[in-house]
Amino acid sequence: MPSGPNRPRSSRSSVSSAAQSAQIPAKPALDILRRWGITVDELTRLVDDNRSLRGIMLGYVAEHHLTKFLASSDQISDSLKYDDHDRTKKGDRVVTYKGHRFIIESKSLQTNQVKDLGGGKWSGKAQVDGSDRRKVTFPDGTTLETTLLLPGEFDVLAVNCFAFGGTWQWAFCKNSDLPRSTHKKYTDAQRAGLLASLVNVGWPPTPPFTDDIFKVLDALIAERSGTSASSYSRKRGNKSDSSGRAPVS
Repeated sequence: MPSGPNRPRSSRSSVSSAAQSAQIPAKPALDILRRWGITVDELTRLVDDNRSLRGIMLGYVAEHHLTKFLASSDQISDSLKYDDHDRTKKGDRVVTYKGHRFIIESKSLQTNQVKDLGGGKWSGKAQVDGSDRRKVTFPDGTTLETTLLLPGEFDVLAVNCFAFGGTWQWAFCKNSDLPRSTHKKYTDAQRAGLLASLVNVGWPPTPPFTDDIFKVLDALIAERSGTSASSYSRKRGNKSDSSGRAPVS
């Protein structure tokens, strides 16, 4: 916003300023390595040696690849991301599909839980809790401070399965199909009202997971509309398939 008195400027002044700005080329932004004064090898070593840093970076890189994957389909529109600092809005991506808006939560596999079963098959666990502890009130009147996510807090879970062989691919699941907490110290209402912090994920995906996000979205539309999912089977777009694999760039 401009500082100082809010005085209207003449159109001649505005045109002159715009012309001057157009003649000044923007300075190229320094890449992150030069900005921080480190090499590729040094950054790689930092990431490999610090699990917390690796987890944070992998999470944001996964969101980037998920965004590219969603953008590769002409069936998806209005893809956006909420501000990470706005704790009132949940979800990593918000997309519109067939006129319906969906909140997608992106999560990663726990690398120490990944198992190569051979023959292209993998098993692992995804951590599905949040980063912030907050107070939750349950139908039985009890309250609990927890990082666990809630049923209905988002629509679709997207687990990046990069740890399964180093390929950017995803397993998708409806929020309503995710397992609930089984913590012994919680009341029945608390267990029913909290999602489990660790969820089993395999590759190829098995129910309730699928590598086809559109199957999940069509099922959600059917639930909202009170019709069968087959009524909303999608027509494949021209720009992508539904394999859950990131497009080659």
